[in-house]
Amino acid sequence: MSRSLERHLSRTLALAIVVAGLLAGAVSFGFAYVEAQEFQDDTLQQIAVLADAKRLPDAGRAVPSADSDPEEKVLVMHLPPDPGTVSPAWLPAALPPGFHTLGGDDRWRVFVRQTRAGTRIAVAQETQVRDEMAIFSALRTLAPLLLLLPLLVWLTVRIVRTELAPVKSLAQNLDEQPARRPQPLPDGDVPDEIAPFVRAINRLLARITELMSEQRRFIADAAHELRSPLTALSLQAQNLENAGSPAAMRERVGPLRAGIERARRLTEQLLSLARSQAAVATSTRLEVSQLAQELIEDALPLAQARGIDLGLEDEGGIVLAADAATLQLIAKNALDNALRYTPAGGEVTLRLHSEDDDALIEVIDSGPGIAEAERERVFSPFYRSEGAGGEGSGLGLAIARDAAQRLGGTVSLHDRPDGPGLLFRYRQRRIAPQAAE
Repeated sequence: MSRSLERHLSRTLALAIVVAGLLAGAVSFGFAYVEAQEFQDDTLQQIAVLADAKRLPDAGRAVPSADSDPEEKVLVMHLPPDPGTVSPAWLPAALPPGFHTLGGDDRWRVFVRQTRAGTRIAVAQETQVRDEMAIFSALRTLAPLLLLLPLLVWLTVRIVRTELAPVKSLAQNLDEQPARRPQPLPDGDVPDEIAPFVRAINRLLARITELMSEQRRFIADAAHELRSPLTALSLQAQNLENAGSPAAMRERVGPLRAGIERARRLTEQLLSLARSQAAVATSTRLEVSQLAQELIEDALPLAQARGIDLGLEDEGGIVLAADAATLQLIAKNALDNALRYTPAGGEVTLRLHSEDDDALIEVIDSGPGIAEAERERVFSPFYRSEGAGGEGSGLGLAIARDAAQRLGGTVSLHDRPDGPGLLFRYRQRRIAPQAAE
C-alpha cells in the first residue's frame, strides 16, 4: 500500500504543533489563572489598607465599601470585639488576620487585617466573581496562541510541500526519460539528504545504458556472425543442387555438413550466452571430480579427431557450492577453446587443485597462446585474438566469464608455466571441510 510522504510529514508535524500548542496553552492558562487569583488577593489587601486609613464608620456592619466595585461585590467590614454583633452570619468574628475562604450560600474570599487602632477589618469578595475574572484574564493571555495554531499548521504544510517539490520534479523527470537512451537526473538543486539517492539512480541509469549498448552491439554482432555461415550454407546448397554426378554431390556434401556444424555451434553458443546472462544460478554441494570426468569423456572424441593428448589431473576431494550446469558451462567452453586452438600433436590438460581456501579449475594447452595485451579483450563477445587460427566464434570465453560471475568466481588467463601455451583458470572459494562432511 503506497503512502504519501508529503501527507505523512504534514499530518505528523501539524499534529505535533497542535499538541505542543495545546500543552503550552494549558500551562499558560494555568499560570495566568493563578496569577489572576494572586492579583485579586493583592487587591483585597490594598482595599483593606485604604479602609484602615479612612477609618470607615459603622464598624461591625457588613456594607459595601466606597472603594469597592459594586459589580465585583467587594465588601469591607469592621469586625467588632463582640462576636454576636457580626453580620452576615457566614463571617465569624474570631477570624485571625490573613486570607480565608468561607462557605455558605455563596463562597467568599476574605482578607482580615489588624488595624493600628487594634480593631480588625475584613474585605470579602465572592469566589464566583473571582473565578470569572481569573478565567477571563487567562483566556486573554491564551487567545494569541490559539489564533497562531492554524497559521503554524498552514505554514508547516506549505514548507513540507515546498521542500518536497524537488522530489516530485525528479520523479517527473524520471518518468519522461526516453526508454532507449535514459539521461542522468540533475542533482544540483536537490537537498543533501536526497542527493545520494539521485546519484545512485544516475549510476543505475548509467549501468542500464551500458547494458543496453552491449545488448545492441551483441545483437548486431550476432546478426553479422550468423549472416556469414548462413550465406555460405546457401551457396553450398546451390553448389550441391548444381552437381552433375553422384561423385560431385558427395564431394560437395562434406563442406555443407561442416557449414551446418559451424552454424549449429554458433547458434548453440549464442543461446548459451543468452541463458548465462539471464538465468540465476542455484548453488548446491558439488563434487568437482565427477564433473571433470564427464567433461573429459565428452571432449575425448574431438581430441582424438584432432590428434590432441587430452588428460586430467585431479587433486581430489574438492567440493564447491555451485550450480552443476553453470560450472560445467565454464569448464566445457574452456576445454573447447583449448582443443580448437591447439595444433595436432599438442596436449590439453584439465587440472583440479586447491590453493589456500580456493578451488582452482585450470585448462592448460600447448597452443599459440594469447598476447597479454589481448587477454582482457578476448572475454568480449565475438572478439578473436589476432593471428589465431581455428574456427571459433569468439563467444566461448565470454560465456565462461558470465557464468563465473553468476557463481561468484573469477576467470583469468595466464602463460603456461612450463612452455608455450595458455592457462585458463577459474577460481572459487571452496566449501570448508567441516561443511563438506
